[in-house]
Amino acid sequence: MTPLKRLFGDGFRVFFLAAGLFALASMAVWEFYQIVQALGGVLDLPTAAPPHLWHAHEMIFGYGSAALAGFLLTAVPSWTGAKSAPHRFIAVVAGLWLAGRIAVWASGSLPSALVAVLDLGFVPVLAANLLTQLIKRPKPQQMIILAILTTYWIANLMVHLEWTGLTADTAWAGLRAGLLTLGAMIMVLGGRVTPGFTRNAMVQSGREQGLPLNPMPLAAIAIAAALTQPLGYLVGAPQSWLAPFALIAGTAGLIRVALWRGFWTRNKPILWTLHLSYALNALGFLTLGLADLGLTTDIAALHLLGIGGVGGMTLAIMSRATLGHTGRALVAPRPVALAYALIPLAALARCLGAEIPSLATPAILTAGALWLLAFGLFTAALWPVFWGPRAKRSPAGAAPT
Repeated sequence: MTPLKRLFGDGFRVFFLAAGLFALASMAVWEFYQIVQALGGVLDLPTAAPPHLWHAHEMIFGYGSAALAGFLLTAVPSWTGAKSAPHRFIAVVAGLWLAGRIAVWASGSLPSALVAVLDLGFVPVLAANLLTQLIKRPKPQQMIILAILTTYWIANLMVHLEWTGLTADTAWAGLRAGLLTLGAMIMVLGGRVTPGFTRNAMVQSGREQGLPLNPMPLAAIAIAAALTQPLGYLVGAPQSWLAPFALIAGTAGLIRVALWRGFWTRNKPILWTLHLSYALNALGFLTLGLADLGLTTDIAALHLLGIGGVGGMTLAIMSRATLGHTGRALVAPRPVALAYALIPLAALARCLGAEIPSLATPAILTAGALWLLAFGLFTAALWPVFWGPRAKRSPAGAAPT
């Protein structure tokens, strides 16, 4: 099998590689734009939307959708026992994703309706494939993934409705709903894999007591409260109404992660990054609730969610799934372990810039540099794994997603 055919043979290969490369390219553009602005210059991007909206959109719906696709195309067959998507389908949906990125980038010279069609076409095709698998063995805890994916698509639709001139003020709500949908997805999926992977590792080490606790009532509270946030923005609910539910989601999430024995993972980067990322995601919801009450800035809350929660958790899952599904030991290579540590620092830097206006520009540049370094390490370390064959022997613990 050629490396190119192998790349499209598994959803995680092409989409996790695409996510890593896009995280680098899009952030490099944003960093360069910020540097030019700081020096008093003007940089015109080929996008129809202002640069800050392009940045937000592509982080949420560009990077985010690639990471989601890679995970779901890999995890759903494992959950259902169905066959993985064929090479041709993976190549087609990868092409749809890329077409959306190119269209949004060149939107300044393209009809807005065409940009919308190209960008919005990816998620429905992906969801249809997932539905054909999930419907064979429908389970509520798995079918909710499709509901969340639909919410994510509607959020992007709201952005494009304004960009095409069909609405006047839906892009802002759509961007927030998209990011909060990813945060809610972490509440669901991160709340499943983090205690599960930790429990497996503890049992394999011979430990039989003091295993992670994951009470279902607490999980239901965290997930339901988190889902109110994107749904609230989609229907135009006042932020003051959403604040209590954001506080509940964040608090419940932090209580959950406290029960998962995170201290035991301190010497296992591939595990502690899951705990830390979930905690930052929960803290992001909590901070958003405070921001809705006027007690802090929403920019800090949104970047805590976006960088620390979404960025951290996707990096953790992408690296773990890539190693596990190619038959390699679930031990993070040193460059990847360093990347795990850099993402929370990037989130901290960006939040400081939001809270202290005088530090805004250096904080943005610092956060971007840390992000670039983290994803550069991830992409470089796993580059041969994405293109290479599966290891001949699957080491102990190389479990699927």
